[in-house]
This record gives sequence, structure tokens and C-alpha cells, in this order.
Amino acid sequence: MQADLSRRHGVHWTPGVAPAAVVMISLNEAHNMEAVLANLKGWAQEVFLVDSYSADETVDIALRHGVHVVQRRFRGFGDQWNFALRELPITAPWTMKLDPDERLSDALKRNLVDAMRRGGADGFTIQRRLWFMGRPLPVRQEILRVWKTGACRFSDVLVNEHPLVEGSVEPVAGELEHHDSPDLEHWLHKQNKYTTAEALAAVRGDALSAQPRLLGSALQRRMWLKRHFSRIPFRYALVFLYYLIVAGIWRAGRIGLIWARLRADVYRFRQYKIYEMQMTGRTPGRAVFVPGQPDVRVPQFD
Repeated sequence: MQADLSRRHGVHWTPGVAPAAVVMISLNEAHNMEAVLANLKGWAQEVFLVDSYSADETVDIALRHGVHVVQRRFRGFGDQWNFALRELPITAPWTMKLDPDERLSDALKRNLVDAMRRGGADGFTIQRRLWFMGRPLPVRQEILRVWKTGACRFSDVLVNEHPLVEGSVEPVAGELEHHDSPDLEHWLHKQNKYTTAEALAAVRGDALSAQPRLLGSALQRRMWLKRHFSRIPFRYALVFLYYLIVAGIWRAGRIGLIWARLRADVYRFRQYKIYEMQMTGRTPGRAVFVPGQPDVRVPQFD
């Protein structure tokens, strides 16, 4: 069916130099699609998009570029990613998770191709640099984003999912730019949705992405902090100071100060929502991620 769609739209994705399938999920990402697909042209062997019924031009743009698009109702980030890895007809030997608001630097593209061709590892971590208000921040995160096709599954959580790769993992040099939102209005709207989803998962007692352990892996330490965050004195001030001083966000000037304050507020909003749900006994009555209508041009999955 996808081949028929490609012929109908008169465009096919031209395989690039990297032996990798890039997979994205989306809901109303039209503001990012042109730029992210331009960034992948000539590099990715194949590109897939699992769309959750976008109401904007996300699907139109993807189809114009020859992307393999399917649609499926959103139940949670972990569930959607596991569907993608399980059901998409990926043929490339490597798979990369990419968000529509991310861009690969030229150095990262070259180094990933070299690492894939060299082999020796089952997955690769990369450095992601955050951008805010159109400026790069001095904040970098080491994240696992590339693995041998079939060697990964995702933690089955509502939000803040993590890839779990079987085998060895090595770092690859280069930068992945994270252009979080086009403006502050969009950023605040997105954080409002995410904090509601996180609060809902906490109140329901959903499992975390990994076993919380203070002396465990980096992911396990993050889960330990997440579980015990509400018991830490002066926690919001500590979050602000951590980003401002330890993470070095002060080097970004006023924009960095604004970002650090807002990140602390995100933690505060999540805790307030947890408290509200526990006190009232009510959880959000409508879906956190509100979809549009199915697009008849692309395959549909339940």
C-alpha cells in the first residue's frame, strides 16, 4: 500500500549513505517536518513516521518527501514506540529514534556512518544539545538513539520512555540539536501536557522505565530521584540551582536564567497536579494528547 501511495504522490525517499532507518512519531509537527526531512536527505536509508492523527499538515509534508507514513491512536509513548519497532517494515540494519524537533550535525552524521560500518557495538549513545528561544544552551545530554535493528524495545510507560538495548553500547561523537519548540507559547503548552501525563502515571502507580536505584546505572539513578523527589527539602530551588550552576546554564545569560526557572516550574507543576489528583480523587477527563481525524491516504493501525 505504501508503494502505491508513493507512486500516487510522485515521490520516493531516496536512500542515503547511512545504513539506517530513521523512525519518528508525531502529533501536529508540521512546523518541524520540512526542516527535519531536509536534514535527513542524503543520509538516512529509509524514513518512517507513526502519526497520531495530526490535525495540521504533518502527513502532507511527510508524504511529499516520500516518507513511509502510518497512523495509529496514541496510548502512550512507550506503547507507540514499541508498535513502531514491531510493525514497521524496516529493512535497514540499523534503526535510529528521532524526534521531529531534532537535527543531526554534519559531524554526527559522518561519525554514525563510520560507527555503523565498523560495527563492534549493538547501540550508540550521542550528545544532544538543547536549544531554547532560538539559541543553543550549554546543556548536553547523553542519550541512546541508535541500535541494531531488532535489538531494542522501549519501556512501556505513558511518558518519558527509554530505549532498552540488548548488548553493548558505545558513544559516538557529534551533536544532535534539540530545537525544543518554535516559541514559548508552544513550549508551555507541551510542558502542560507532559506534566499532566507524568502526574497521571504517578497517581496510577505506573511502573517506571527502570528499577529505581541510587547506586545503579544513570537511568536507575534518575528513576530513584523521580520516585523520591517529593521528599527532598528545597527541591525546586535545588533543581533551579543544579541547572544554573552545575549544568552551567548561566553561560547562556538571560535566556539560560529563564530556561532554568521554567525547568524548576515544570517539576513544581507536576507535583501540584499529583497533589490535586490525590486530593480530589479525579484524573483528567479527556485525553492528554488530543488527536485529529484519520487520514485515508495512509495505512491505519488500531
